[in-house]
Amino acid sequence: MVKSMTGYGKAAVEVGDTQIDVEIKAVNHRFLDVAIKSPRTLMFLDDRLKKVVKKELSRGRVDVIVTLEGQALFDKKIDVDWSRVDQYIDRLQEIKNRYNLTGDISIDMVSKLEDIFTEKEAQVDSDALQNVLLQAAEDAVERLLHMRIQEGKKLHQDLSLRVDNVRESIRSLDDRRPIVIEAYKERIRNRVEEYTREQIRPDDTKILQEVALLAEKGDVTEELTRLESHLIQLEETLEREEPIGRRLDFIVQEMHREVNTIGSKSNDGQVMETVVNLKSEIEKMKEQVQNIE
Repeated sequence: MVKSMTGYGKAAVEVGDTQIDVEIKAVNHRFLDVAIKSPRTLMFLDDRLKKVVKKELSRGRVDVIVTLEGQALFDKKIDVDWSRVDQYIDRLQEIKNRYNLTGDISIDMVSKLEDIFTEKEAQVDSDALQNVLLQAAEDAVERLLHMRIQEGKKLHQDLSLRVDNVRESIRSLDDRRPIVIEAYKERIRNRVEEYTREQIRPDDTKILQEVALLAEKGDVTEELTRLESHLIQLEETLEREEPIGRRLDFIVQEMHREVNTIGSKSNDGQVMETVVNLKSEIEKMKEQVQNIE
């Protein structure tokens, strides 16, 4: 099955008065690269979120964005370090007595003492939080996969159409091939006769064999056969269930190489026009393949 690497999915859950949104965006990438952006209070679940994504996706640049809306998920609590306060008060009282100082130890003075207040977050049930957040992530991934599959169907249709176009061009080149070979032989004969200033006789077997060998070098039968083989491989690959993007990319590169070879072997105007069309089709196929997982 063809799956696009581009997709989007979003899901939301509620914990108390807080809504947690999980948003997942994916674009094409050579490998699987997952980035998590979540509030500091939820960062302890980042690794679990990555596992949820990696379970279902094999390629793509994936951004997972977790946001909180509504009342704070974690209540703030201010604690007093009473042991430290006791020590400060005792020390201050000692200083007062030792130097016969006057004045009282005021609340203003105590409030300015260092490190006597600490801010803590009252945690909600971490297991419950983890379960609902991961479920939201799974839902978001499922929606992203649905979009990838729908986009993949369009890519499949487009590639199938281009396969038909390439195959039609191959037939055209194959039909033209005997004419091109004969024209090539004729040009070689004319060159030899021009160079030797003698007409090649039918009994000049050796020369005729050389002419035939030279003409064969311009034959593109092998390239056309390999091109057709690559098309068959491409069609078979499109029906596979596992990720196929890298395999398709390799096949399309090989097709491009064969077409380049055909172009380098021929000076025929009609063949060159077909080669240009082939390159255009294969380039479009390459662009589409870059988006397939």
